[in-house]
Amino acid sequence: MSQHRPSEEERAYLDAYDISRFPRPSVAADMAVFSILGMDEKEENYRKDPKKSLKLLLIRRGACPCKGCWALPGGFCRPGESTLETARRELLEETGVKDAYLNPFSIFSEPGRDPRGWIISHGFLALIDGARYEVRGGADAWEARWFCVSLNRHSLKKEIEESEARISCVYDLCLTDEEGAVPEIRAVLTEEKKFRNHHETVHDEIQTSGGLAFDHARIILRACLALRKEAGETGRIVFDLMPERFTLKSLQKAYETIQGRPFLTANFRRKIAPYVRETEEILDGAGHRPARLFRRNLEAFYEEG
Repeated sequence: MSQHRPSEEERAYLDAYDISRFPRPSVAADMAVFSILGMDEKEENYRKDPKKSLKLLLIRRGACPCKGCWALPGGFCRPGESTLETARRELLEETGVKDAYLNPFSIFSEPGRDPRGWIISHGFLALIDGARYEVRGGADAWEARWFCVSLNRHSLKKEIEESEARISCVYDLCLTDEEGAVPEIRAVLTEEKKFRNHHETVHDEIQTSGGLAFDHARIILRACLALRKEAGETGRIVFDLMPERFTLKSLQKAYETIQGRPFLTANFRRKIAPYVRETEEILDGAGHRPARLFRRNLEAFYEEG
């Protein structure tokens, strides 16, 4: 990165500047790591097409505060690090994942969100093909585990006036360990959107955290909504959840799992056609009719603009 060259006037100002005059927060990065996984993914056999679900990676904290609670992987920025570099480092240290798709989706800075003090967290959406990894706990985590994610919205209320509007709803967040080794985690959150002169502000609040650490129930809610929105707008993000080779049926199922609704097969395949390339390989031997395997069309992913 190019370095700014201050003028003599600015250099004199900086020499006299006392940064300690103003309170400074600690800065952290938290990652919502998603994958599409099935019950028999550990076999790592792309020729099988198991029933899959959207899963979120959580770590069980091994130190105070919130010792023993489930949390998103994350940690504090070190001197000289960007928040993206922090996210990559912490993800590797706490889970063993080193090449995930990482993209910031929100900043969490509300007072009181962390009992240790004033801490601002940069939330990152991370997508991986979970079958490639045997996730593990790190120095600050007893263990790492995949949880099935279910997010349902209800109790929608609208109040619309000429110059402003309010829309409120309740979200039920459910995180389930399919192996049954960990009790189900249930959190309830409220969301209120306010519109003044057509400009939106959003406020959400945790009603019950389900035992999740800090404000991570809220971060998970925002991450799930960001994933749904991005998958609906561009579609290409979903490929980061897929193995190198996949069937069009499994790709469609991934989209449907994220969006929470079915798609017409003909419409889906027409929309996705520019982003895939057919291979010579066939998926068979899994109790279903043989199906052609596809891969990304790299030209569509790396195009300019």
